[in-house]
Amino acid sequence: MSYAIIRNSKYTMDKLNIIFRHNERKNSAYSNKEIDRDKSYKNYSIKKCFKPYTKMFNEMKKQYNLKGQIKKNSNIVCEYIITSDKEFFEEIGEEETKRFFYTAYKFVASYQDLGEDFIISAKVHMDESTPHMHIVFCPVMHKLDTKSGKQISKIACSEYWKGKFSYKKLQDHFYKYMTRAGFELERGLTETNEHIPIEKLKVITNYEMQELFKDSEHLEKEIVTNNIEELQTDYKRIIKKLN
Repeated sequence: MSYAIIRNSKYTMDKLNIIFRHNERKNSAYSNKEIDRDKSYKNYSIKKCFKPYTKMFNEMKKQYNLKGQIKKNSNIVCEYIITSDKEFFEEIGEEETKRFFYTAYKFVASYQDLGEDFIISAKVHMDESTPHMHIVFCPVMHKLDTKSGKQISKIACSEYWKGKFSYKKLQDHFYKYMTRAGFELERGLTETNEHIPIEKLKVITNYEMQELFKDSEHLEKEIVTNNIEELQTDYKRIIKKLN
């Protein structure tokens, strides 16, 4: 059985154009050998972004009057990588693969009442061994301002990911959303089923995928760094493992 995989990264302002160039295939060369440029024409956008992410962010902030104190080291944008394993996409075929990513996009727009307006870009990459989607969004919280008594929208990455189990909650909701949409997927390894003997897990699940969940611990954690090279290396590791 294949797994519903959604993984989050956070970015400061100075990293936005780097991930823009990667997601939109603006670079002339890539160190990631999994990218087949001859297949890049198969990539498609669910939400197009015609400008660098920095410009889109600034325009979005102004248009929606987004509150929140932004410093040089503030995480202002998040990016989900959404995928499953290669065999899953081969089995469901091209049309269902598109429905998978469109469904995942709708999940992101609805999760935590984010709203589609605050999704900067949603790009599906079909030019690597395993299809996957990059969704770049601004972590906006909609709340009541205690001083003015008015409803405001605030850029608040720390509030969006508040709590020890915020990533576990994301995984739970994503899994339920996708399976209710008709996709036959498994929920990854969690603390609640660690008592199941590994021999049984090898029989009832995809063992290699379980190892991925266990080794990377991405159900609960992420790399906390502003080093874009570290983030890219970790991303390549995950995609390579899936492949």
